[in-house]
Amino acid sequence: MTARREARPTTANAAGTADPAAARGSRRLSARDWVQAALRAIAAGGLSAVAVEPLARTLGVTKGSFYAHYRNRDELIAAALAEWERVNVEDALAPFEAIADPAQRLRRLIAAAVQSGETLAPSVHLALLGEIGDQRVRDAIRRVNEARLDLLARAYRELGMPDDRADDRARITYAASLGLLHLAQASRQGREAPRDPLRGHAGEGEPASPRLAALINETTGVFLTDVPAGDDPR
Repeated sequence: MTARREARPTTANAAGTADPAAARGSRRLSARDWVQAALRAIAAGGLSAVAVEPLARTLGVTKGSFYAHYRNRDELIAAALAEWERVNVEDALAPFEAIADPAQRLRRLIAAAVQSGETLAPSVHLALLGEIGDQRVRDAIRRVNEARLDLLARAYRELGMPDDRADDRARITYAASLGLLHLAQASRQGREAPRDPLRGHAGEGEPASPRLAALINETTGVFLTDVPAGDDPR
């Protein structure tokens, strides 16, 4: 949910995403540069796509740059998973935590989930679900899921739902958001070039299109049927 900015986003690589090598030029790469490259690779091809030599070629550097920061591939994968978890818990959820009114918080959460589900960017989350047999991946996904579910359930409880019902509603709402993301990814091919997976969703910061606004309203109507009406989620 958090946008990532590159210095020169006009140059694209073969996958259609911003080319990190062109953006960085001759600047010495940081550990974070390697983490972002690893996350892009995971989004495109899962953990198997995280390989030192191909990443070095993509970044326009030698393998020596990698070994200046990490001892091996496993360390890079661990760092990438930690960054994905941090961004999706600390960075992504903080703006919603700051909304005092629980009904408005839910509306904003649902609107953000629908917009994210409409993105054309390859999804790190969905790619990681295909790697659920890896204990490191399983633990990271569990912690992200728990943080998101807790935020949803607390909002429902603040609106007066009993604990069990709030937990159930949170799980169904969250499952629907992942389903929308999966449907968008499945229909992505042929629509347009894929976006950078480390950028925000398509149209972030812009008014929703009529079709997207209608989808947000429909989704809000389903999951907030017994929640008081409030302001427009956008």
